[in-house]
Amino acid sequence: HHPAVVCDLFKKYIRKPLVEKLRRERINSSIEQLKSLLGPEFLKQQPDSKLEKADILEMTVCFLRRLQQRRAVDSAAVSRGYSRCVQEVVQFMSKEEVKTQTQRKLINHFSKLQSSADHNLREADFSLLSSTVQTSSTKDKSPACSVLWRPW
Repeated sequence: HHPAVVCDLFKKYIRKPLVEKLRRERINSSIEQLKSLLGPEFLKQQPDSKLEKADILEMTVCFLRRLQQRRAVDSAAVSRGYSRCVQEVVQFMSKEEVKTQTQRKLINHFSKLQSSADHNLREADFSLLSSTVQTSSTKDKSPACSVLWRPW
């Protein structure tokens, strides 16, 4: 063998385990960070058992899914409140018999806002429904949101 080829093979032979070690360190560090960031969530599940990496990842996925669902619910509630407010303003302003040009412009403006708010509300409800369906369909594939499965 040529000395340069042997040297390259030796470098590759040494480098591969080192790169793998660094990759594993990054993974372990990230999992430890997840564990510390979501500490209370983990303690709720199984306070006395040692969590494996897969357990930590599953609980993280479950936590993020619940967070995503809560945001969708909150967004839908805000949209409903906004739509109701605009509707009440239009009703209040429409009660007067005599309307100035400014009042008519405002009523027209708020009516447009109301139809826009109703559209956004339907989108928010669809987003909420979509997020709920997505979560329930993935629950079947992963036990992330149930009690952790242990083979022993």
